[in-house]
Amino acid sequence: MERESMEYDVVIVGAGPAGLASACRLRQLNEDISVCVVEKGSEVGAHILSGAVFEPTALNELFPDWKARGAPLHTGVTGDDIFVLRNGEKSIKVPNLFVPSTMHNAGNYIISLGNLCRWLAEQAENLGVDIFPGFAAAEILYSAEGAVKGIATGDMGVGINGEHKDTYMPGMELHAKYTLFAEGCRGHLGKQLIERFKLDADTDPQHYGIGIKEIWKVPADRHQPGLVVHTAGWPLNQSSTQGGGFVYHMEDNQVVVGLITDLAYSNPHVNPYEEFQRYKHHPVIRQYLQGGQRMTYGARALVKGGLQSLPKMTFPGGLLIGDNAGTMNSAKIKGNHTAMKSGMIAAESIVEAIAAGHTSRELTSYTKSFRNSWACKELQLQRNFSPAQHKWGNILGSAYAFMDLNLFRGKLPWTLRDPKADHTQLRPAADCKKVPYAKPDGVLSFDKLSSVFISNTNHEEDQPCHLILKDAEIPLNHNLPIYDEPAQRYCPAGVYEVVEDANGKRFQINAQNCVHCKTCDIKDPTQNIVWVAPEGGGGPNYPNM
Repeated sequence: MERESMEYDVVIVGAGPAGLASACRLRQLNEDISVCVVEKGSEVGAHILSGAVFEPTALNELFPDWKARGAPLHTGVTGDDIFVLRNGEKSIKVPNLFVPSTMHNAGNYIISLGNLCRWLAEQAENLGVDIFPGFAAAEILYSAEGAVKGIATGDMGVGINGEHKDTYMPGMELHAKYTLFAEGCRGHLGKQLIERFKLDADTDPQHYGIGIKEIWKVPADRHQPGLVVHTAGWPLNQSSTQGGGFVYHMEDNQVVVGLITDLAYSNPHVNPYEEFQRYKHHPVIRQYLQGGQRMTYGARALVKGGLQSLPKMTFPGGLLIGDNAGTMNSAKIKGNHTAMKSGMIAAESIVEAIAAGHTSRELTSYTKSFRNSWACKELQLQRNFSPAQHKWGNILGSAYAFMDLNLFRGKLPWTLRDPKADHTQLRPAADCKKVPYAKPDGVLSFDKLSSVFISNTNHEEDQPCHLILKDAEIPLNHNLPIYDEPAQRYCPAGVYEVVEDANGKRFQINAQNCVHCKTCDIKDPTQNIVWVAPEGGGGPNYPNM
């Protein structure tokens, strides 16, 4: 059965903030341009996970009347607290005077990014954009000249051994004059494009963190709408790991709690999921959760390399935008506003090119426009934040950030480099101390499988595994003896296990548990695990993350 094809002026991969902002802007500028968005989640927002304290700069530009349109920005930030957690019991509150300016959140909102994306999708559809949720972009299509000419969605109804089931339906080819890749952090097609067109030839390696998040419903007397709490130090400092935690008080007695673990960590015994479970027991965090009920759980990798790690975003026939390129501002712990702006600039460049009669050319004008935008200027001013954290740790790195950002406004005449990729940082397990993780108490801390359950994750089990090993022997013959197979710890969903039975040890992949966080694709020390898109609609189904 051959694949059918459809023609559009612009195809956008991913219904996140970058992709949807771009789709809206395209139709605002030219209602004759045909636009479609494909989204691998079962619905728009199903795979969206972010903190999120939202800076509305880009939204103000895209829809100045967003309040009248009913955008789901309900809770303005009312206070910022920053703590250094010294150990499991003690903490120091940092005076606002000594907080890097980027951490102040006056004028921002605590939101569900998933709900904002659902609202953006409504605006896009009202503008005439076609949105196809439940269809994963599985393949990049190229012209005879080597330019991107669109994508193909994945086949549906393929059995675990590649056979066609009764439900088989071939993927659809979506052809376009320009294709935007807005897959979010570590997009699997974006990764291919970076390699094919050598887009990272002149940059530092990209750097990442794994963010793990829960939403709790708490008693009214523990709820402070609009309060933003950020922390550094414990528990990650026990293993000399970088990162930090957050607590955000939303509307309706909801509290968001999460921990970001920097994926440059060196101790293979570190388990980001267990670090998060410990984190919730600290008195600073526990005070907001006691007596509450955990509602949802999720995890997602995030980019944090900044300007030095930003690849070339243009290639013949398309663009990388948003976190697929790495536009997050890690100094602010925010990337949604910069992602949206990158998509809006992409739309403007495409409209200009199509008006000039260009098709599939490289949009070189985009680079200049992005470099001149406030989004890129933010990244330029705050370019040294993440390298300083890696170089000197959270406390001294933040002290440097205070000097750089508050005193010199990001204009110090040097740029710090961070040339070692995260997956190269692990030391042999025998050289590292094991981290003491307690059993979950079922009140504040929980096991992985119960967490995956409330992420509403589901995959059709009878389908090819979307977590591919380049060499099936590496986990047991290399990673296990050297690193005690770190995949069984860095995955926040219990996907990877080392199982021992009568036949010895084997490496087991429970692909149905996968929450699409991409940590395995990033952190595997031999880069042996490759994440590809499963059948469309699979994965988590986050209601409001």
